[in-house]
Amino acid sequence: MSSYTPYFEFNRKKWASLRNHTPLPLTEEELDNLKGINEEISIQEVEEVYLPLTRLINLHVEASQQLNTATSSFLKTDAKKVPYIIGIAGSVAVGKSTTARLLQTLLSRWDNHRNVGLVTTDGFLYPNDLLEEKGLMKRKGFPESYDTQKLINLIGDVKAGKNKVEVPIYSHLKYDILPNEVQTICNPDILIVEGVNVLQVDKENQVFVSDFFDFSLYVDADVNDIERWYVERFLLLQKTAFQSPESYFHRYIDFSKEQAIKKATQIWEEINLKNLHENILPTKGRAKLVLKKGSEHKVENIFLQK
Repeated sequence: MSSYTPYFEFNRKKWASLRNHTPLPLTEEELDNLKGINEEISIQEVEEVYLPLTRLINLHVEASQQLNTATSSFLKTDAKKVPYIIGIAGSVAVGKSTTARLLQTLLSRWDNHRNVGLVTTDGFLYPNDLLEEKGLMKRKGFPESYDTQKLINLIGDVKAGKNKVEVPIYSHLKYDILPNEVQTICNPDILIVEGVNVLQVDKENQVFVSDFFDFSLYVDADVNDIERWYVERFLLLQKTAFQSPESYFHRYIDFSKEQAIKKATQIWEEINLKNLHENILPTKGRAKLVLKKGSEHKVENIFLQK
């Protein structure tokens, strides 16, 4: 049996050594504001995992910028800024949104790419009324529940250098698209695209979202750990965000702890676990880098494609 692997594997200690004096441009207060509701990322983890990662990405961005300049010189054309696109994928509740926000903040502190935009694919979900009409509410988050062509068009516009693009906004409180609100992305140096479906491919389409990526990450963990984090997050939200009458999940506020755990487990098994196995996990091997978390939500191993 071949021992060949397409990845370099690093444990936490070995990866941390690659930081190489990269400064820490982040305060404890800023980190607290970036964390997900049930995640504990320490400054130490930022130093040991995310600073080496941002240093690696900076090297890639710098090389891309230099290649763009050299190519323009060769073609005798004006050198125009080409945004660097990063994709971040992974399961619901694995912490990819926190990873995306953290990378956005850290990467924006580098001199040659201050303008770092962040787009989540939630904004490209079809509105609930359309999902209801199509019978897709129980498949929300599956590939068919997204307006993928709209997302492809937007990323294509950014990559082509369009000065301003408008991104739909999704409300996790209302569990739906906000019809009259948009996020504006203005000519970024780097654009991060985060979502469960960003590395997926579709045989019916000739162009995929990931075709535009210059770098891609997959946030990974044991499935049993992700389920536990999902249930824990549900219980925390039941005491916080679900309390709002505007919350889509307001109906669950009077559930006992046992009832809430049962409901969260049901949602996980019927929707998120199925989506993970069918559509998300199979894309892990397409990522340039995999962050593997342990049971305590901390990154323990890093896998980088050779």
